[in-house]
Amino acid sequence: MIRLATDVGGTFTDLIGYDEREGRLYTAKVLTTTDDQSQGVMHAIDRAGENQGLDPTEVRFFVHGGTTVINAITERKGVRTALLTTRGFRDVLAIGRGTRPDLYNLRSKTPDAFVPRHLRFEVRERLNAAGEIVEPLNEDDVRACADACRAQGVETIGIVLLHSYANPAHEERCAQILRECLPDVPVCASHEISRQWREYERSNTVALNAYVQPIVQRYFANLERSLAKGSLEGPYYAMQSNGGIARFDQAARAPLTLIESGPAGGVAGAARIAQVLAEPDLIYLDVGGTTAKCSVIRGGQPSLAPDYKLEKTRTSPGYTVQVPVVDIVEVGAGGGSIAWLDAGNRLRVGPHSAGSNPGPACYGLGGTRPTVTDAKLVTGVIDPVTFGEGRIALDLEAARRAVATIAEPLGMSVEEAASALIEVAEETMISALKLISIQRGHDPRDFALLVSGGAGPLLAAKLAREMSVRACIIPTQPGIFSAWGMLAARPRIDLRRMILAGIDDELTERLPVLFAELAKEAAAYFGVDDAKALVLTPIVEGRYRNQEHSVAFDCPPDASPAEVLERFHAAHRKAFTFDLPGVAAELTTIHLQAEAPVETVPVPRSDDRRHTPPVPDRHRPLYLDGQGWADSPVYRREGLRPGQTVSGPALVEEATTTTLVLPGQTCAMDPTGQMIIREDIAC
Repeated sequence: MIRLATDVGGTFTDLIGYDEREGRLYTAKVLTTTDDQSQGVMHAIDRAGENQGLDPTEVRFFVHGGTTVINAITERKGVRTALLTTRGFRDVLAIGRGTRPDLYNLRSKTPDAFVPRHLRFEVRERLNAAGEIVEPLNEDDVRACADACRAQGVETIGIVLLHSYANPAHEERCAQILRECLPDVPVCASHEISRQWREYERSNTVALNAYVQPIVQRYFANLERSLAKGSLEGPYYAMQSNGGIARFDQAARAPLTLIESGPAGGVAGAARIAQVLAEPDLIYLDVGGTTAKCSVIRGGQPSLAPDYKLEKTRTSPGYTVQVPVVDIVEVGAGGGSIAWLDAGNRLRVGPHSAGSNPGPACYGLGGTRPTVTDAKLVTGVIDPVTFGEGRIALDLEAARRAVATIAEPLGMSVEEAASALIEVAEETMISALKLISIQRGHDPRDFALLVSGGAGPLLAAKLAREMSVRACIIPTQPGIFSAWGMLAARPRIDLRRMILAGIDDELTERLPVLFAELAKEAAAYFGVDDAKALVLTPIVEGRYRNQEHSVAFDCPPDASPAEVLERFHAAHRKAFTFDLPGVAAELTTIHLQAEAPVETVPVPRSDDRRHTPPVPDRHRPLYLDGQGWADSPVYRREGLRPGQTVSGPALVEEATTTTLVLPGQTCAMDPTGQMIIREDIAC
C-alpha cells in the first residue's frame, strides 16, 4: 500500500509517496498550475510514475494541502455571499472592533467586509447570553430572506445569530428553512464552525467560510474526478490548519479550516522530527518560492494561534477568524522574491514574487527581474546543471543580467549586489524568527532550528548563526517537507465551547461533564463508538476577571480548583511575565483536541556509521560575503552516512535543494537521515 501526499504552493507543487511494504519513497516537484491547481497535482503524479515507477492503483491513502482557500480570499475570487443575522446586528461586519494595529498610525483603515450591506439580511429573533429564548424566531423573515437571495443571485449563505454559541436552535431552524427554499445554495451556520463568543469574530468566520465554500466544494469534486480518472482511489484527505487532516467531505463543510493548509503540513512534520530526534523544542522555518513561514514547537507539540488574523498589516487590523490555526508568522520573502530599489535607492526584497510564471530570470521563461534564486545562482550556491535534478536548466548569464539591474545603481559588482540581495532577504526572515520566538517569550538559544522548503537550506546556516540556536536541522526531503509532514499528520478535530465561570468547586464538578460531551461529539465525528479509541487533549482558557483576553493551558477534566488556578497562574506568567495570585480568575472556554491514532509515515534509522571522511563529488567556486570567491567541495546528500562530518565552507546537494555550510560550521548526518549543522567550537 502506498501513502501519497501533495502540497500546492505558490511556485511549485510537491509530491511524496511512501510504499509501506518496500519502505520506498516516491518524490516529484513540478511547477504549480495556477489556473487549475488540480492539473499540477496530476502532473506531479504522472512525473513520479514516469521517473520512479509510482503505480497510482497501489495508492490507498491520499492527503492534499494547498492554497485554494487562502488564494480565493486574498485575491477576492470567492462567490456572491449573503449573511443572515439577528435584527439590529446587520452592521457588525462593517463596525468591526474599532481598533488600530498600530496605535499611532493615522493611516489605519478598517477593511471592507466580504459581504456587502445589501446582502446582509436581518430576522426577528433573540436569545440572551445564557442561550434562553427571549424572542422566538420569525420564520416568515427567513423565507423572505430566501426570496431576496434568490432574486439577488446569491451563491452561498452564512447564518450568524446573536448568542447562538450558547444555543444553536434558531440557527439550526434558519438553516433548515433556507436549505428547503434554496436547495442548490450552500448554507453554513456559525455554530457549525465556531461555538465561541464575540459576535464580530463569529460573523467574520461564517462569512469567510461561506465565501469560499462553493469554490472548495467544486475544487475537491474536480480533484476527486481527476484522481479517480488516474486510477487513484480514496480515501481522500485534506490537510487542516490545526496540524491534522480531515476527509474531503468533512473539510468541504468547514473550508476555512484549510486556510493555512500547506504550512500546517510542515509544522506537523516538524513536530514528528522533534519526537524522533528527542528535540522537543524547535523553531520551524519553511522558505518556499513566495514566502517564508515560521512556527514554534514546544514539548513536541505545535501551538495554536490565540487569534488568527488574516491580512493584518500596520495599517489594517485584518480579518479575525475563529478556526484553529497553528501559530505561524509569515513574511513575503522566498526563493522567487523580487529585489528592487525604492525611491531612496535602498535595496528591498519582496513581498512580490516571480512565482512559477515567469519565475526567476534564470528559469528562462521570460522573467527579467532579480530574485533570491538568481542571487544564489550568481554566488555559486546553486548549480545551473544539477538544479531540480537537471530538469530545469538554469541560465547563469540571464541571472547576472537581472542582478546587474540593481548592481549598477548601487555602484556594486554583480557578486556584491547578489550577496546584498541575499542579506536583505535573510534580515526579513530573521525578523519573522524573532517575532515567533523572542516576542513570544522564548529564548532561541534553548531551541534548535529546523529549516525546510526549496530555498530554506540555501539560507539556513546564516539564519541559525544569527539566531544563536543550539543546532540547525535540515530534514530528509527538505524541498518537499510540507508534503512529507502531511503523511506524518493524523485525523484531527478541535472542539471549543464558551463557558465563562469562576474557578470553584461547582466548576470543577462541571468540567468532567462538559469534556465528556465534547468527547462524545468527537467520537461521532470520527465514526467510533467510544471516545477512548481517540487521543484526547483537554485544554481550557482562562483570564483574570475584567481582563479582555484569555490564555490557554492544559488541564485534566478532574483537576481541583487549586490545581486549575496554579496552572492558570503559570500560563499567565509565561505569556505576560507576571501573575496576580490574589485576583479572582475565571475560565472562558474549554477546548478538546481529538486525534485518531492511525499509522503515519515512519522515519527509518540506520546504524551504518562511517568514521572515514566523506569524499566530495566535485568542487566549484563559491562567493562568500566579505571573503570573495573560494573553492568549495560539493557533496551528494545520499552519499553521506551517519557519523560522517562535513566542514564548511561546503555545499550538500540533493534532488530538491542545496544546503550551504558556512566557514566555522560542521554538518553531520544523523542516524535518522537528518543533517545537523552546528558551530564548530574549535573555531
